[in-house]
Amino acid sequence: MPPKQSKPDDSKTRILIVDDHPLMRDGVRQRINRESDLAVCAEAATAAEALEAIPKQNPDMIIVDVAMVGKNGIELVKDLKVRHPRLPVIVLSVYDESLYAERALWAGARGYVMKQENADVLVQAIRRVRSGQVFVTERVSAKILNRVAGGGGDEIASPIDELSDRELEVFRLVGDGYGAHEIAARLHLSTKTVATHTEHIKRKLSLSSTRALARFAIHWARGDRPQPVKTRT
Repeated sequence: MPPKQSKPDDSKTRILIVDDHPLMRDGVRQRINRESDLAVCAEAATAAEALEAIPKQNPDMIIVDVAMVGKNGIELVKDLKVRHPRLPVIVLSVYDESLYAERALWAGARGYVMKQENADVLVQAIRRVRSGQVFVTERVSAKILNRVAGGGGDEIASPIDELSDRELEVFRLVGDGYGAHEIAARLHLSTKTVATHTEHIKRKLSLSSTRALARFAIHWARGDRPQPVKTRT
């Protein structure tokens, strides 16, 4: 479907929303449009629609979901960094910031907000990013600063951090209960490529079977944070 468009006041910060859930886009649009200095100028359900809308709508900022069919939000952020390097992006996601926030920032995003937060937090993030700053929670900020300073303290690095962005996407979908063919369809990949990613994930997490990987991924999706254990099944 073509990106949804509107004609807001040019004096307002123009925002493009990219999310494949219409109800989520509707809620975000309504909250943003309540602000006198902000307005949603367009909406898109896919990365391709977003890239098409940018030159037509000339947004001042983009809000991107992580999980979308085809190219995911992190990949879109990487594309935007190359194609539109001065266009700030905020990632809005249901997924734990401990897993995705740093990846989003490394990809080129200027902020990360979890969908579980109060809607006012998103407005705060928009204004902070618009002023040239970066928006993340104090927890993520402390983690990044600690890493830059060469610290680490008592924090144990998660083996999930070793996964590439694409491997993490496959891992997330396994945890959501999708099989190899469904993952391939959602990510527009071949089943052979998904199998290759799966093997890499098992090796990095020290899991010796697909069944063990599925169990571990499901626990992770539920909010548990177990350490992977080598198993034979």
